[in-house]
Amino acid sequence: MADSTTLKLALIVGSTRPNRFADVPARWVAGAAAERSDFTLEILDLRDWPLPFFDQPTSPARASGYSNPVVDRWRQRVGEFDGFIATVAEYNHGPTAVLKNAFDTVYTEWNNKPIGFVGYGGVGGARAVEQLRTISIELQMAPVMRAVHIGLEPSLGVMLHGKALDDYPYLAESRTAMFDQLVWWGNALKAAREAAALTAAVAE
Repeated sequence: MADSTTLKLALIVGSTRPNRFADVPARWVAGAAAERSDFTLEILDLRDWPLPFFDQPTSPARASGYSNPVVDRWRQRVGEFDGFIATVAEYNHGPTAVLKNAFDTVYTEWNNKPIGFVGYGGVGGARAVEQLRTISIELQMAPVMRAVHIGLEPSLGVMLHGKALDDYPYLAESRTAMFDQLVWWGNALKAAREAAALTAAVAE
């Protein structure tokens, strides 16, 4: 059972199209996460978050509030977590528009938190993940080095030949390594955020 010291991570399902593959890695990640005692994992499915494409009059980095109630709820939910994992489909060598927009819509709530990526596609979503690494750094996040890249062979194995992602041991190894790095960075950054908040409170 989780306690107050257990990290709280969110898995962002980054595709919303019908018949998406994203549900396969999302279930696979969530299943393994349920066996861990050092963090809990909740799913944030972007199908459930009809965020408008960014239309605020000011940058989220300077915004003090959001007029759209969906955006404000998204801000609150993002702020609840100590770190994130995102499933990353690759469209035309980049991430999905809906995932990029989910990052763009808020700002402060992402700051000083780690993020890991589970990419899929012809080259395991590597090009989309690489773009998201630079985007997350601009959001003052800490992208962990280890990621999961589900290439064409395991993707086709799952879709056409009845295989499971666990039939590919290197994917499970990458998933474990990503979890471990998220926990290390998650604990370090959580302690730093709490120390900064205490210092700010004392200074008031």
